[in-house]
Amino acid sequence: MAYDEVLAERIKERLEPEGVTAKKMFGGITFLLQGNALANLYEEGLMVRVGADGMEEALSRPGSRQLVFRGKEQAGWVVLAEETLDDDVLEEWLRWAMEVMAQLPPK
Repeated sequence: MAYDEVLAERIKERLEPEGVTAKKMFGGITFLLQGNALANLYEEGLMVRVGADGMEEALSRPGSRQLVFRGKEQAGWVVLAEETLDDDVLEEWLRWAMEVMAQLPPK
């Protein structure tokens, strides 16, 4: 599994106090809240859940692009370029993902 271990630790530090767990899956490390994925860190970057309604705004931000999985665009998910993720930017994206997660029922 090829992902940035330092970035993974930065994410864990921010999310574990919120009850988020980390699990190695999907070729990287997935961050789960009540059984739902809110982010995944893998070799191509950090993908975060922004919700279908947040796609336009998310894609207008620097370093973000639509998540494409098996040739299909995934609504509600973006991939972030790691070089854009200073502490403030990372915090903002993770907060956004947590807000989206608050609207989902537990699995």
